[in-house]
Amino acid sequence: MGKMGAACSRRDDKGFPHGCAPAAACAKNTQTNGENYMKRLMSVVLAVLMAASVFTACGGSGETASGEGGQGASSPAATPEPTPEPYEAQVLTGYEKDIDYPEGERITGVMVNNIQACRPQRGLSAADILFEIKVEGGITRFMALFTDYNDIPEIGPIRSARDQFFRLVLPWQPLYVHVGQSVVQRQYIKDYDYEEWDLEGNTAAGLIYRDSNRRNWAGNTVAKEHTAYTNGEKIAEYIESQNIDDRRSYNSTFFDFVDYRDPAVIPAGSFVDGDNTAERVTVRHSQSYRTQFDYDASLGQYKMAQYYSSLGSYRDTIDENNDQQLMFDNVIVLFTDIHTYPGHEAKDLQYAEYSWGGVGYYCYGGKIEKIRWEKGTPLESLRLVTFDTQEPFKINCGKSYVTVVDIDEAERFEWEPLATAQDTQEAPTSETFVESDD
Repeated sequence: MGKMGAACSRRDDKGFPHGCAPAAACAKNTQTNGENYMKRLMSVVLAVLMAASVFTACGGSGETASGEGGQGASSPAATPEPTPEPYEAQVLTGYEKDIDYPEGERITGVMVNNIQACRPQRGLSAADILFEIKVEGGITRFMALFTDYNDIPEIGPIRSARDQFFRLVLPWQPLYVHVGQSVVQRQYIKDYDYEEWDLEGNTAAGLIYRDSNRRNWAGNTVAKEHTAYTNGEKIAEYIESQNIDDRRSYNSTFFDFVDYRDPAVIPAGSFVDGDNTAERVTVRHSQSYRTQFDYDASLGQYKMAQYYSSLGSYRDTIDENNDQQLMFDNVIVLFTDIHTYPGHEAKDLQYAEYSWGGVGYYCYGGKIEKIRWEKGTPLESLRLVTFDTQEPFKINCGKSYVTVVDIDEAERFEWEPLATAQDTQEAPTSETFVESDD
């Protein structure tokens, strides 16, 4: 211990501090040693009590002293985390649902002809998703998907159903509008008990009508098979008259979309060979059928054009309803094996292999990304995944063009900057193939 100052620590044999005088010599007043001891003890106790009161007033208890009444102020209440708004995306576009969204309604698919002699089509600019796939004879056909059948404008010319389209949308159980069908497609309708939602124009009274006066892009009249049309009003009337179940709840979106509350994601081109600038994208389905997209930066969309073998060049793909060129936010190209069904060589019916998936490309904002795709059985939905890790691949909200292309045409798939793109001009050839309804 340290030195205690004037206090004595050693005592003599009588118990007094060593070096101090006996009690008689120290007591100059009448106070006894016991009285002095009690006074000193009381002084110490008072000092301790005063120190304790000062310590408490200064917040020694861990509480913050308040400016009023000397009472400790409580800690500020924690701000509760805001409850996030629920994710309410439209099934086909990924946009946020609005007050007019037809909640609980089946989506609708409409088969539309694309033979060159029947162009331009009507109603395609209103589609949320447009599929294009090769069918017999190297020609392609469209399937337009709509969120609300009531809003479908005049659309057509409507054409026969093919299973390579039907298998892509079967998991979504849409209303399926067409005129005629292949024997393979007819078997799919039976196998999956799909008769109620199979709106076949040849047998559905009042569903379609003919425009016998229509002319094509060249000003020529067209054959009867290129004159069938319908619209939302006709479809709604037929559904009501036949008491068709048009209700369907969807728990997910058609694609894995970027959240509509988040910014769009521009493709990085991580696995693309060379420059991933895709301001012009050219898809070749066959020698005579090709589709081209030019990116319009001012609109943020791809404008669609198609090749005309009789001209040897491309023409804008126009909706005859409004004279507007078809435009899409997303362009999705999926490659797989496409070949003739065994036993159906006479009709050249085409089989598209969906069981194993394959390589694909996603175009948005003038950029391109290499991806993979999966599907599996007819009842499994189409899935886009990243090229390297096979994690779900998100596409941006908006209208989408989707094409399934024969793997034999993969080497002819092209993308490039518009600054270096050259317009195609080839020797014209005639298109002699005539499609059939079965």
